[in-house]
Amino acid sequence: MKYQLLINGALVDGAGSMPVLNPATEDVLADCPTASPAQLDEAVVAAQTGFEVWKNTPLDTRRAKLGEIADIIEANADDLARILTQEQGKPLEDATGEVMGASMFFRYFQSLDLPVEILEDTDTQRVEIHRNPLGVVGAIIPWNFPIILLAFKLPAALLAGNAIIIKPAPTTPLSALHLGRLIADVLPAGVVNIIADNNDLGDKITTHTGISKISFTGSTATGARVMASAASTLKRITLELGGNDAGIIMDDVDVDAIAPQIFQGAFGNNGQICIAMKRVYAHESIYDRLVEQLAKLADEAIVGNGLEQGTQLGPLQNKMQFDKVKDYIEDGRANGTIVAGGDVPDGKGYFIPPTIVRDIDDDSRLVSEEQFGPVLPIIKYDDIDDVIERANNSDYGLGGSVWSSDTERAYEVAKKVDSGTIWINKHADLQPHVPFGGIKTSGIGTELGAEGLNEFTQRKVINVAK
Repeated sequence: MKYQLLINGALVDGAGSMPVLNPATEDVLADCPTASPAQLDEAVVAAQTGFEVWKNTPLDTRRAKLGEIADIIEANADDLARILTQEQGKPLEDATGEVMGASMFFRYFQSLDLPVEILEDTDTQRVEIHRNPLGVVGAIIPWNFPIILLAFKLPAALLAGNAIIIKPAPTTPLSALHLGRLIADVLPAGVVNIIADNNDLGDKITTHTGISKISFTGSTATGARVMASAASTLKRITLELGGNDAGIIMDDVDVDAIAPQIFQGAFGNNGQICIAMKRVYAHESIYDRLVEQLAKLADEAIVGNGLEQGTQLGPLQNKMQFDKVKDYIEDGRANGTIVAGGDVPDGKGYFIPPTIVRDIDDDSRLVSEEQFGPVLPIIKYDDIDDVIERANNSDYGLGGSVWSSDTERAYEVAKKVDSGTIWINKHADLQPHVPFGGIKTSGIGTELGAEGLNEFTQRKVINVAK
């Protein structure tokens, strides 16, 4: 398949190209076009022109177009999922779930409205709040969920009346470019543009005077650079960044019942999820049993090529992350006890077996930093107030969870945990109608829900004297 950029409604070749690797084989999967700075400028001009058309398009028409895109995604789910598995590594079943989830997000935003809010209507004045589009949005997408994270941004931006330039990650651009091919004729020219780069256009997007907002998902370190560069033009920004989610497992849980959920919360997508459970605090009374059960699940997990039937965990997505996670395993080996996994197989592919580390302290790098991979530290505690303090002793604050057979008891703990989202007896449950965002260094702003939609708008107050 030949991949092309989408600029001004047309599929075009890039000024350059780069290889995209299959992380399961390390073979070149495809030759991907890359955009030049001049092509980025063309995309911005096209988006500005498309915006003038799109912002005046009736809301019902915009809604209908979101539904049309959802239909297209569903009709091409098999092809999109196969491309996604080959470039990202995740099992085909998970890739299909991601693609269908993206369709669901489009349909959710299709159901929303942008009503005029009447703040006051008295004998002396009428005050209204309107929601207007911002202009051109720059959306920067990471490599862990290339399609569904695109769907966190694209439908909301479009419903609000904006035009958009999408830049997928350099290691996973193909599924986004294929989606661009599928929807090229759905919207007016220039409303959606999709370009790929080799990590050389990010700063040009965040500083571009023709772009009004940046919506970025990625690491905290990169998010800080995005924020700094976007400040030069006072762009609106939404940053969904890293996390070090703590799971607090209380003393009254049914260990055998919750262990599979804990495992999935930590190892889904190989732990390459911003809201994966990245450190588990287990009460001393159930600690050994939980470690035993999680180690058993880790040993039984099937790791392999995502295209092979039965695979539960694919490879890490890229060599850089593969090397980082191997380093975290060594930290776990030096500062704790590895009870499952830990040995990286020889051969092609960025494969790491799910690894469980026990008897490790908070000050180890594996616990205090974001590993973003299939290595889970399990830390013992005996006092609930102490463990809440330890869970909160982090620069991150994205998500977290509390597990107990007594929901009310867990609720009281959850209220004291510092994070943008705290789940009770589940983890990493994102739904399109529920707003999502982090605190501290885990991000700025909100995605999803009506609140997330509003972030793609400019509030305008009309204040009328009577």
